[in-house]
Amino acid sequence: MNLLYANDKRGEYPPSWYAATATPCAPYPTLKGDHKADVCVVGAGYTGLSAALHLAQAGRSVILLDAQRVGFGASGRNGGQLGSGQRVEQDGLEKMLGADHAATLWQMGEEAKALVKGLIADHNIDCHLKPGVAWTASSDKDVRHLHEHAAHLSERYGYDQIETLDHAALQDVCPSPDYRGGILDMGAAHLHPLNLALGLARAAVDAGVQIFERAAVHTIDEGPKVTLHTDGGRVVADHVVLACNGYLGGLNRKVAARVMPINNFIAATEPLGDRIKDVLPRDVAVADSRFVVNYFRLSQDGRLLFGGGESYGYRFPEDIAAKVRGPMSVIFPQLKDVRIDYAWGGTLAITLKRLPYLARVSGNILSASGYSGHGVGTATHAGQLIARAIQGDGDGFDTMAAIPATPFPGGAALRSPLLALAMSWYSLRDRLGI
Repeated sequence: MNLLYANDKRGEYPPSWYAATATPCAPYPTLKGDHKADVCVVGAGYTGLSAALHLAQAGRSVILLDAQRVGFGASGRNGGQLGSGQRVEQDGLEKMLGADHAATLWQMGEEAKALVKGLIADHNIDCHLKPGVAWTASSDKDVRHLHEHAAHLSERYGYDQIETLDHAALQDVCPSPDYRGGILDMGAAHLHPLNLALGLARAAVDAGVQIFERAAVHTIDEGPKVTLHTDGGRVVADHVVLACNGYLGGLNRKVAARVMPINNFIAATEPLGDRIKDVLPRDVAVADSRFVVNYFRLSQDGRLLFGGGESYGYRFPEDIAAKVRGPMSVIFPQLKDVRIDYAWGGTLAITLKRLPYLARVSGNILSASGYSGHGVGTATHAGQLIARAIQGDGDGFDTMAAIPATPFPGGAALRSPLLALAMSWYSLRDRLGI
């Protein structure tokens, strides 16, 4: 089964609140006939859009292909959180990679946030960017960990934008009976993710990028000149960027062995009106310390956008709203009667170490994916790093590519069942508070 079409109609965005409220964008044409370019980018999410934009601004001719629509995948469906650092916390990176490499990755995470904020400002992208992401904990142990994490960032990295929250202070931010404390990072932010993708696409076109939608690449012929084949035509390019994330399919075995698609789900409630004060009196985003993270924020029209629950097969559950209502009811039992107006799923991609996988899969084919739920900033930054590498400045790309990338055990046939078994164990730990 092809993930590109397993859960979605061809050429249509999912029925999400994001799609319903996005800035209108007419479809781009599909690919027909033969084309040539300096660079062909496959995948019009944040990685591909950023790579295409930065390459075009540098004077390269760029063709961007997407099997569905711009921002169709995780880039247009996610929780909209622009987080600090990397997906793995700094103390974990220090143990994994050493202090120097970890410090470089922290700085690159800060560059990623600044890049996204700068692109939004430079290209007048109306994506409702707002500051603040809180991390919350449901146990005293996890509260202590979050407070120690904030202290570590302050002492070792000079990061002073985090406020530690005891139980009373957290209740002023997020009055959930489940949470005991946390931290609030005002250097992080949240936004409308599909509008960010569509805005980057408009900026890329203005810079000279040719975008083709409904142009699924099914074969890539490697060589000094790379040829990419779709049902409607082909592109010959000097360089290729694989920016497919969870929708890579069989285009490259090396990447597919290390980057695994999983599904995540979000629901948008009815507008909450006066009930907002009982949910999020401060307009910040929230993510909790569970292994299977719950994440949520308010929409600009006063809805709760709540993400929760994962699955590891191809198909989404039949009742996504019920899938999300379960964890939402744990965090906000006061919303047990709230109406859900939108519910949607999306396919993202993870790696074993929860760090992105950047690689030169051949001399002139570069790939970036596997953002593991931290992609708004990291993916956009990865696109810029790829663009620089193609122009001859590979330092940043090579720093990310030096992160060890272990293949999933069991290959494609067993990785999903093994992960599901592991995640069931971690879900049990969450419920038991261990």
